[in-house]
Amino acid sequence: MKIGGIQKVSLIDFPGKISCVLFTQGCNFCCPFCHNESLVLPEKFGPPMEDLEIFDFLNAKKGKIEAVVISGGEPTLQSDLEDFFKKIRELGFLTKLDTNGSRPEVLDSLYKAKLLDYVAMDIKHRFDRYAEIANVSVSMDKIKQSVDLIKNSGVDYEFRTTVVPAFHTSYDIRSIIFQLSGAKRFVLQEFLPEHAMNKNLNDGDSIFAPHNKIVLQDIINFSKPHIGEFKIRAAN
Repeated sequence: MKIGGIQKVSLIDFPGKISCVLFTQGCNFCCPFCHNESLVLPEKFGPPMEDLEIFDFLNAKKGKIEAVVISGGEPTLQSDLEDFFKKIRELGFLTKLDTNGSRPEVLDSLYKAKLLDYVAMDIKHRFDRYAEIANVSVSMDKIKQSVDLIKNSGVDYEFRTTVVPAFHTSYDIRSIIFQLSGAKRFVLQEFLPEHAMNKNLNDGDSIFAPHNKIVLQDIINFSKPHIGEFKIRAAN
């Protein structure tokens, strides 16, 4: 596994659990608002962590953390992801995967092997604007396959969208909600412009701004017939 970094303790990445987060190197998207360019751009990669170092850390954390989150980058690009999850399971930890949903075949394999306790899939935009955001050609069939797999897996999950004023209008958010109809949980995440790969992005007229509370409430009301649980995740 090409692990580029670790967050040793997190209280928010696995809902209701104390976790650590492992960040894989490499991504097949290049979203301008991504805040992890050191995990996306190969020229920014540092030396990956040794597996032995990671598992020594995890062994030392038994009884102190409950779960391990594998994030990125895009973890499903890692050829040994399934074996890595198996080793984490053998240590007694719960597992969570963060993914962009571009490789449903990997997701399906992890589900069949019963290696996942929680999945978070980033929904970049409404389906007809995906390539514009990902900056690559995107198979929307694969994105939709992942959405369906996650919905029907029986494993806990969330879909989430980072709302960037330059790219997401309230209409776009409503469209995403409609496209995810029947989902258990959808999270709107506030954008942090200072960490974006594209340094020209600014916070603009965010729907999270105090003067836009009415817009945000309208979106929440719109979500009610479509989404089981609608959440707002403010930037830290």
